[in-house]
Amino acid sequence: MRLGLALGYWGRGPDPGHLDLVRRAERLGYDSVWTSESWGSDAFTPLTWIAAHTSRIRLGTAIAQMAARSPTTTAMHTLTLDHLSGGRMMLGLGLSGPQVVEGWYGRPFPRSPLTATREYVDVVRQVLRREGPVANDGRFHPLPYRGEDGTGLGKALKPITHPLRAGLPVLLGAEGPKNVAQTTRIADGWLPLYWSPTRTDAYGAALTGADLPEGFMVAPMARAKLCDDVAEGLLPVKAMLGFYIGGMGHSTRNFHADLMARMGYEAEARRIQELFAEGRREEAVLAVPDAFADEISLVGPRGRIAERLELWRKGPVTDLLVLSPDPETLRTLAELNA
Repeated sequence: MRLGLALGYWGRGPDPGHLDLVRRAERLGYDSVWTSESWGSDAFTPLTWIAAHTSRIRLGTAIAQMAARSPTTTAMHTLTLDHLSGGRMMLGLGLSGPQVVEGWYGRPFPRSPLTATREYVDVVRQVLRREGPVANDGRFHPLPYRGEDGTGLGKALKPITHPLRAGLPVLLGAEGPKNVAQTTRIADGWLPLYWSPTRTDAYGAALTGADLPEGFMVAPMARAKLCDDVAEGLLPVKAMLGFYIGGMGHSTRNFHADLMARMGYEAEARRIQELFAEGRREEAVLAVPDAFADEISLVGPRGRIAERLELWRKGPVTDLLVLSPDPETLRTLAELNA
C-alpha cells in the first residue's frame, strides 16, 4: 500500500505550510500528493506550483469537478501539467452534486450521471490518445456541438499538442454502488470520499478484489492524527463529516449522507442534516458518532494507529491518501507502512 498526501482545497487563502509539507512527504517516500476543489481554489494550479518545487512525487486531483470544465478543457490542463512535471500527473474526476453544479457552475446536474461520466471520460481519453479528431455523439458532451442554438459550423479537431502519455491514469470519485461498479470498468482507479476497511460491502460487489482490473487503484482519503486523546483527535474528522453530510448537498439529495446511511448510520446522518439546516452547526458536528469518525480515519497513539493501519493494508486499498498537516503524523505513517 502506497502513501499519498492529501492537501484538500484552500480555505480563506493558500496554506503557507503546504509546500514544505509536500517536500517533507517526498523525502519520507510518499508516492503522491493530491489537491481538491469545491467553490474556491481550483485543483490544477496548486499542483503546477508543487510540480515546480518537487522532483519525484506524483501529482493528482482528488477531485477535479466535471462541471467546472468541458472534458476537452480538463484534458488540456492534464496533458499540460503532465508535460511540465515530467509525467507525474494523475487525473481524478468527480461529478460533485446538484447544489454545487447548479448553484456554482450554473449547469444542470445530469439526470443520467453514469452516462454523463462515461462520455466525459471517453472524451478525455480521446484527447490523451490523440489518434484522431475528438468526437462524441452523446447527449451530455457532444463534439462537435450540434445544438439548435449553435451555428452548425463546429469541426472535430485533433489536439495540437502531443500528450506525453496516452495512458495517463484517470480516476473517479464515486459513492453509489452503480457508480463504483462503472468506475472499475472505465477508469484506472477509484477515489472514495470515506472508506471503512470493515464495511467494504457498502460500496457494492465490485470491490471484492478478485474482479478488479490489474493495476486498478483504490485510493481513499483518510484524516490522520498522532495523539494521546482519541476523542480530541477525532474532532477535525467530525467537523469535516458534519460539513459534508449537513452542508454539501440538499436534504433530499446528498450523496455523502446517503453513503453514511448505507454504512449503518442512517438515523445519525439525517439528524446531522436537520441540525445543519437549522443553523446549529456545532451541534451537527457533535452529532457525528465517534465510532463512525474513528473507522474512516487513523487517530490515536502510535500503537493504535499501527494496529488499525493493518486493516487498511489487508483490503483492496492500494493508495492511502493521508490528510494531515502534522509532520510527525506523516513521519509515523511512513515508518509504519515501510
